[in-house]
Amino acid sequence: MSVKWQPDEQADQSETRDSKAGQHPNWTQAELVMPEPKTAISLRVDTDILRFFKRYGKGYQTRMNAVLRAYMEAHQGS
Repeated sequence: MSVKWQPDEQADQSETRDSKAGQHPNWTQAELVMPEPKTAISLRVDTDILRFFKRYGKGYQTRMNAVLRAYMEAHQGS
C-alpha cells in the first residue's frame, strides 16, 4: 500500500517547496493507492536462478515479479 500526496495545483511550486520544508503534508489531500493482490502459484525455476534472487535477501519474490513484469511490458504488442 502506498500514499500519494501532491500540493494544490494552484500553488506555485517553488513557494510550495519553500513553505512545506520541514512541515508535514496536508493528509486530507492524500490518495490511498492499494496494490493489486498477488496470485499464489507454484513455479519451478533453476536452482541457480533462485539462488541469484535469494542472494539479495528478503523480497526475492517481489524482485522476480518485477523482472517478469519488465519482460512482459517489453514484449506486449510484439
